[in-house]
Amino acid sequence: MSNFILSCESTVDLPYEYLVERKIPVIFYTYTVDGTPYTDDLGKDPNSLPNYYRLLDGGAIPSTSQINVFEYQEFFEEQLQKGNLIHITLSSGITGSYANAVTAAENLREKYPDRKISVIDSYGASSGFGMLTDTAADMRDAGASFEDTESWILNNRLHIHHQFYSITMDYFKRSGRVSGPAAAIATMLNICPMMRFDSKGKIIAYEKVRGIKNVIRKTAEAMTEHADNGRDYSGKCFISHSNCIEAAEQLKSMIVHDFRKLRANDIKIFNIGTIIASHTGPGTLALFFFGDERK
Repeated sequence: MSNFILSCESTVDLPYEYLVERKIPVIFYTYTVDGTPYTDDLGKDPNSLPNYYRLLDGGAIPSTSQINVFEYQEFFEEQLQKGNLIHITLSSGITGSYANAVTAAENLREKYPDRKISVIDSYGASSGFGMLTDTAADMRDAGASFEDTESWILNNRLHIHHQFYSITMDYFKRSGRVSGPAAAIATMLNICPMMRFDSKGKIIAYEKVRGIKNVIRKTAEAMTEHADNGRDYSGKCFISHSNCIEAAEQLKSMIVHDFRKLRANDIKIFNIGTIIASHTGPGTLALFFFGDERK
């Protein structure tokens, strides 16, 4: 029986039903289009993601915002009434929400002096953040203590690699991560920047690859280079994508071919949610696995 509650945020990009099944409470981000707010609900409503892409196809430009202190505080209080709490957040390298979560937790400690609350920066996003949370849930379910689970998360969050690319540079241009001229040239020459998360949970672009087939192959090769035990890797492997399932299936096939201890059923494919996709755009493919410590 677990002696604490493990919670997360909708940017884990795991299905809502899966989080319910695993008893992981989730706080939802929201995005706005033309003044109308929408919830990043992880497929709780099966029409939410298709509707999101229809909005994009119609020329919509979604905007996202941080989860504020009040929202965190309300969510945390609901969990603390049930027990001790470990909450994992989206990377502070790409959002200020972590700082708001820390403030909310501090505000509640005096009200709940007999409860423990730990807010941990995942230094990750999308299904890499999800993989960290999912593995922490494995520990919780196996009977690990609050302290042991907290320590494992802190010691292993930088061992989850986030390897990804996008064929749509406009979204990175809008966020300032790619300059306008660079985005235009990349699109014109069919160049896909390869990206990853560094040790501070920030996005870095480190190589330019021309052509979809080549960049998918390069993504698989990055796993060979960094995964625990190289081609003998047998740990969790998650793939997430934004409206490009064919590319996700191609990457999965390459990994099954390259890693003899991984079967097709061992590799999980998930949708990138509306918040992450609002910053990366359609055509983003990401690969997550355990490996050497991110530098």
